[in-house]
Amino acid sequence: MTHEVDPDLDPVARLRIMAAGVPGARVVEATLPAPVEAVWAVMSDLEGEFGRFQPDMRSVRVLRVAGDRVEALARSKYGLRAHFHGVLRPGWCWLQSRFLIIGMAAAPAPDGGTRVALTGGVRVPGRAAIVPVGAERELREAMTRLAERVCP
Repeated sequence: MTHEVDPDLDPVARLRIMAAGVPGARVVEATLPAPVEAVWAVMSDLEGEFGRFQPDMRSVRVLRVAGDRVEALARSKYGLRAHFHGVLRPGWCWLQSRFLIIGMAAAPAPDGGTRVALTGGVRVPGRAAIVPVGAERELREAMTRLAERVCP
C-alpha cells in the first residue's frame, strides 16, 4: 500500500487532515494580513519566536536537524520538559513528544495574507489522541500572540 500525499493540498489543508485523525484534536485557523514568508519566519523559529507566541512554552532548543527532520527539547513555563521529534519544512511543522503534539501550518491567502492553522495539546499516553480540556483556548491564545508578533 502506498501513502501518497495529494500535491494540490496546501499545508493548512494537510494539517486539518492530520488533526482529524487525532481524537480530541482541535484546529484554530486565522488569516493574518502579512506575507507567508514573514509569518512562517516567526512560526518556524523554534529556538526564538516559537516560545514567544506559544503560551505554554518557555524555551526550545533544537538538538538535531537532518533534512526536514528535527529533534528538539522544550521546557514549559511550568518547568516541564518535552523531547520532540518531527518534521519542519516551509509552511509545515508537526512535532510529537511522549506527552505532547504540536502542529502548525501556513499557506498564502488569495489576498496576499497568510492562512495559518494551529493544533496540539497533551497526548493521551500510548495513543494518538489529545486531551481536549483547555487545548482550544491555548491555541486561540497562541494565534492571538502570533498575530501580534507578525502584524504589530
